[in-house]
This record gives sequence, structure tokens and C-alpha cells, in this order.
Amino acid sequence: MIGIAISKNGIPIRLTEERWFHIVENHDELAGLSDEVLLTVEDPDFIVKGWIDELLAIRKINLKHIVVVYKEVENDGFIITAFLTKKVDKILKRGIVWQKK
Repeated sequence: MIGIAISKNGIPIRLTEERWFHIVENHDELAGLSDEVLLTVEDPDFIVKGWIDELLAIRKINLKHIVVVYKEVENDGFIITAFLTKKVDKILKRGIVWQKK
């Protein structure tokens, strides 16, 4: 287990070694940023609707945004993937479900 973040819904969201390996294998710019991934779930700027029932936590980090895709299932949750992007507007059009005030 890499770590656990508590989502805005109060659900513990797990980041496992298997998922972290998958993330950095496909998005090597995130290597060394596991704490940033967990912080994005705990303290996002936005939470956006996913494709099916996932949620996307988004937080600005330097000149880009970190996007963390995660799933909440009753009292448990897990991170699916994460990536960096400059094109956050397209993601926000999915539908903001929570926004930092």
C-alpha cells in the first residue's frame, strides 16, 4: 500500500503498489509524486463526473493540473489512474460535482 486519502465524501481511497506501478509506467512524469496524487483526492480544486461511476479529482500543480481518477464503493475506494494535463477545460465540461470555494 502506497497510501490512503480521504475523499470529500469521507471515503478512504487506497493507492496500491499495483496501481502506482501502472500509473508511473504510463505517465512517468508522475514518478515521485505519489503524495501529490493522494493530496489531490483529499484537497482537490474540482471533482468531476467520470465515464461510468468514477470521479476525477483535479488540482493545479505548477503550470499543469493533476487529474486523479478514482472510484468510491460504499465505505471503500481506490485510485484507478492519474495524469498531468494542461487541457483541464475539456475535462471540466464533463460536469463539476464539487468545487473548492
